[in-house]
Amino acid sequence: MGRRLARLGARWFVLHAVPVGAGESDIDHVVIGPGGVFTINTKNHAGQAVWVAGSTFLVAGQKQQHIRNAEHEAQRAATLLSASAGLAVPVRPVLAVVDPKQLTIKKKPKVAVVLTARQLPRWLKRRRRVLSQEEVLRVLSVAERPGTWRAVAGGDFGDGALIQAAFKALDREVRQARLVRMTWAGSLVSSVAALVLANASELMSGLVRAVLP
Repeated sequence: MGRRLARLGARWFVLHAVPVGAGESDIDHVVIGPGGVFTINTKNHAGQAVWVAGSTFLVAGQKQQHIRNAEHEAQRAATLLSASAGLAVPVRPVLAVVDPKQLTIKKKPKVAVVLTARQLPRWLKRRRRVLSQEEVLRVLSVAERPGTWRAVAGGDFGDGALIQAAFKALDREVRQARLVRMTWAGSLVSSVAALVLANASELMSGLVRAVLP
């Protein structure tokens, strides 16, 4: 799954095995990008028939609590990220089923998304943009802090150099945009000044013609 998520592209960031709370609970993957924030719960049901109808999730006819657990996981992540980021961070739960014999979605769950691991990268990239690059980096910066997740153990979940490089890239974009605006503004001022001088010259000529016989 990590290799599949690595194909999302430079504007997407993935944290793996994120520990939550003081126990041994963790989130398989947290994905942050232009399309939003997602918790990915990976389930290996290779070669088995999976059937989904609303909140019901059956594996080879046996009921599982995967949907309830995935939605609880996403809600917990949303609460923690929102508190640390200082803005509302909606998180959508995704259940990625690895190599099922068959995946039947009789009725989609209200909140969680259920799909195969193979479908996941394409599905994520097709989400409409809901976060600016600045918002993505802001959420990422708090997601990388172990304290955000109230974990006991220290250590980063991702590569700190990655977010530093991303911030530098964003800073370059801002500087370039500012330079373009300044250049445009300078050109506008020059044009207005030339127009004023031309009108003033014409006005003075008119006055002179009116006064002189």
